[in-house]
Order: sequence, then C-alpha cells, then structure tokens
Amino acid sequence: MAPTAIYTSSADYSFETPAQQEPQAPHGPVLAIGSLATASDEQYQRLVTGLSDGSKTGVERQMIDRVLDGGMTLLASHYSAIYIIISASDYLELTARIPVLIQQLFISLKPLATLHLVSVSPSDTGRLRADLLLAGFSILPLTASPTIIAQKPAQAASASLKSRVALPLKRRANGTAKETKARLWALESNTSTGTIDATSLLTASDLATPEPVCEPFVDGKRRKKACKNCTCGLAEVEAEEARQTEESQRLVAVDVSQDGGVTEFEASEKARILKGLADIQSGKVTSSCGSCFLGDAFRCASCPYLGLPAFEPGQKVEIDFNSDDI
Repeated sequence: MAPTAIYTSSADYSFETPAQQEPQAPHGPVLAIGSLATASDEQYQRLVTGLSDGSKTGVERQMIDRVLDGGMTLLASHYSAIYIIISASDYLELTARIPVLIQQLFISLKPLATLHLVSVSPSDTGRLRADLLLAGFSILPLTASPTIIAQKPAQAASASLKSRVALPLKRRANGTAKETKARLWALESNTSTGTIDATSLLTASDLATPEPVCEPFVDGKRRKKACKNCTCGLAEVEAEEARQTEESQRLVAVDVSQDGGVTEFEASEKARILKGLADIQSGKVTSSCGSCFLGDAFRCASCPYLGLPAFEPGQKVEIDFNSDDI
C-alpha cells in the first residue's frame, strides 16, 4: 500500500512564541523594603499583604534607611527574593547610595534569587538597569516598565575568578639584591679593613682646655654672676667671696665689766644693735623697766640693749663704729 500524505491548513497551528514564565526562585525568606513615603500612602502595606498570602516562610519588613545606615545586618545568601518599593523622590534623594544598596542585596540573595524594583519611574529605569548590571545581576524582560526584575546568576562572577590558575611572576635578574641590602645594614663587617684610633683624629686645638666664657681675662670686665649650672669654677669663687663678706660683717661686743666676755653677732643683727645704741646715746629711748643692765633675760622684745652684754647700772655703753668689723 502506497503511503498517503495528509495536508492540513496553517490555521490549525499557532506560530506565536509562548510567553516566558517568571523563573522559579529558590525557597527561603522574602524581604520587603519600603520607605516612609510608600508607607504613608499604603503602597508598602499592600505589597507586604500580597507577599504574605503566597509565602510559606514569611516576609521580613525593613525600611530602606535602616538598611543603608547599617541598622540591620543582611545575611549572605539568605533571601529567596527581595522587593523594594520606594517613591520617585526617594530614588532621587538616594541616587549616590543606590549602587551600594544593590551590592549589599546581591550578596544577601541566594543563587537564582530575584530582586524586584517595584513602581520605578521611567526616568530612573535606565540608571537602575545599569547599576544592576554592574552589580552582577541579569535583568529579566518579564514585566512592564514600572517593575524591574533582576536575577542573581547561579554562580557569581567572583567564584569563577577563584578557579583561575595563578602564574608565577618572573624573578628579577639581580638575585643578589637582598644579600647586598643585608650587608649594607649589617652592624658587623666581615671585611679585613683595620680600625682607626679615634684619638688620632683629634688635633691640638681639640685637646686644649677651652677658656671659660664666664671668667674673662685679667683686664676684662667681670660678669655680675655665674651662669646657671656653671662648670668653670666661677660659682665657687662667688660663694667664697660671699662667705668672706659675711665674716667681715660680723659684730663683736666686749663686756668691760669685771666678769665681762666677748659676744659675737651675725651681720643680720649688726644694723639693729647699732641703731639701738645710737638711739640710746642720743636720748631718744630710755629704759622703762630699769632692768636692762642685767642682761637679755631681763629685757623685753623691743629693748634697745637686746643682744648686748650686761653692764653696771648707770654705765654708758659705747661701741666704736669705726672698728666694728673684724
């Protein structure tokens, strides 16, 4: 029996391409990110309600400012889908921070998970698509313009880079550079060069004792006092001169009575005693107690005879002003 051919009209077949279906995302939690603007007009609430009806793992809700400011931590490869619904003014205000946000969301999505940018204005579509492509997403042409759906590849681009073989770098021709540098910084030298005596480098002028700057020459004018922390000996000279001056300013009073003795006074008492004697001899002061001649034990604190030896009543005490320094 010969084969037969059956012809059918083209109307029985449809040559239209079947509509692509949205890829099935892996199982896992869903994250919904909104803003104050979309929450105030209840767009965010409607999105969360719709996602909760079809999700078995629940929907996590966060505000975009907390995500950008680090108020919550996005776990790596944790979410099966992320939805972002913010206003056009939010996109304009966060223009510089949107690329950083997309990078964070890319890391937190599982492989083949999707990122949904809901209600995107036409003016922001081109810029957002470019940011998604730079972050590593694949944009899916499944919906109309207001929503952009991007999918994370099954294997990230960074994972493929790890499989590349690292080629060894060509070594430098000068292999002794490290040895040369080590010799330059070595504290001990292995060469046979002899050492030099340091004292042989000094000249006669270096070994000569320098003249002190604070003690001038014989005919020069002497400084008023030694320098601070003087080491040339001028400070000792001034101390000796001060001691000799103090010795020369001591006052000696001699008791002319039968049991008299010698009383020596310091320089600080000299002026007071001489002034007291001058007042007594001039008659400016007189004894009010009448016991001044008995000695210091019987004299008051303001007595002009204080410090002088005892004397006979009515005896005139005289001191030679020209021979008081010995």
